[in-house]
Amino acid sequence: MTKTITGFKPDFLWGGATAANQVEGAYNLDGKGLSTADMVPHIPKEKRGLNVKMDVTSHYIEDVLAGKIDDRFPKRDGIDFYHRYKEDIALFAELGFKVFRLSINWARIFPNGNDAEPNEAGLQFYENVFKELKKYDIEPLVTLSHYETPLELTRKYNGWYSREVIDFYVRYAETVFTRYKDYVKYWLTFNEINVITHSPYTGGGVLIDRLPEKTSDQIAYQAAHHQFVASALVTKLAHEIIPGSQVGCMLARMQTYPVTNHPDDVLKAQHMNDLNLFFTDVHAKGEYPSFMNRYFAENGIEVIKERGDDEILKQYPVDFISFSYYMSISVTTHGEFEATAGNLVEGAVKNQYLESSDWGWQIDPKGLRVALQDFQTRYGKPLFVVENGLGAYDTVEEDGSIHDPYRIDYLRQHIEQMKEAVKDGVDLMGYTAWGPIDLVSMSTSEMSKRYGFIYVDQDDDGNGTLNRSKKDSFAWYQKVIETNGEEL
Repeated sequence: MTKTITGFKPDFLWGGATAANQVEGAYNLDGKGLSTADMVPHIPKEKRGLNVKMDVTSHYIEDVLAGKIDDRFPKRDGIDFYHRYKEDIALFAELGFKVFRLSINWARIFPNGNDAEPNEAGLQFYENVFKELKKYDIEPLVTLSHYETPLELTRKYNGWYSREVIDFYVRYAETVFTRYKDYVKYWLTFNEINVITHSPYTGGGVLIDRLPEKTSDQIAYQAAHHQFVASALVTKLAHEIIPGSQVGCMLARMQTYPVTNHPDDVLKAQHMNDLNLFFTDVHAKGEYPSFMNRYFAENGIEVIKERGDDEILKQYPVDFISFSYYMSISVTTHGEFEATAGNLVEGAVKNQYLESSDWGWQIDPKGLRVALQDFQTRYGKPLFVVENGLGAYDTVEEDGSIHDPYRIDYLRQHIEQMKEAVKDGVDLMGYTAWGPIDLVSMSTSEMSKRYGFIYVDQDDDGNGTLNRSKKDSFAWYQKVIETNGEEL
């Protein structure tokens, strides 16, 4: 008899997701070193173009360290989760979280990335966080590297472009696996690993201006290879140190459509999807897909591998695939279409059938269902939606209330499509909404781009009490979790 799936599995992992560099603050306390995120300035809206550029230069970093630049660096202060984690976790527990995704800031454990000994104060901080989560029976989902390469590894080795960084990362992973083996079962190796091709600095701590003789793509794919090898090695290590642990990769899914049914547009969209899914191909299948051979040859890209690399990738694939999904992308070979603001992908054009967020991201809930089905068909591994949410302007009313029906609508529509995908047979582990509490934006380092169910009183200039308050979406998501996605 055929079994009919009607909804999410009983042990579905509902929760929310954050990153250390966007929430913790305390960038120079208790022995923490600087990370690449600490060098990313606030970009006012009037200074942004259609495509947000997140890289910085080696000269800029040295000028900042020398005190020659007076920019604001909001990720250094975050929302003070470092001192307020008990209050925030209590709110997550009130929401009913089954899981909380967070990252460990590598530079809090090894301040320079390659120190002889780890920083005990940093290790103790995360242990305290995990104990607090355990008190409420909230499962941690921990990202080892979420745009937080120790700055000294960038300055000394040019980040992940150097193969030497693999050993430093493996040692860092071994340290935290050993320390937290009784607290953490679920791990992610690299956040949105494909972003390294859009921003080598963000994804890999790589300064492309130090390699003027090489193209950005050559640099990015070489650095990505080092991350692939590192990911496989720490997947092996996690299974050895933490019995029953599960390790996943994490992709920024750029679901791409052709604007027209012209075959050239269809081919272009297919090509863009392949370039995006290349990263999960390597992680999940343990090998480079053949379609990349032509791409590398035609773009002058040579990925240098050491003997044994291919065997390592094949032996230690990930256990599950996680990904972020915010929007879909449309591309065309024809030039008469309007570009869309806010996209992280150059050449994307406006989809006339979709609405856009305040930041120009095109809202496409059904694209999430398409993405889930594609992943299931391509890999047959468990899937985890670990980022999804709406960045929007929120207004605090005179009585302190915050009405955010636009956020509820966005999330409801995406969860509905997740449920449809589950009915289609997709093996979905869980869902962590991005930014359950307002945090500093990754791309623009602003606070006004708010995602949370929990409002944080802080503006783009860092002013405010940092007090937390509940938005209307808080009670809504609480009910969603309580009913396992039945009441939306």
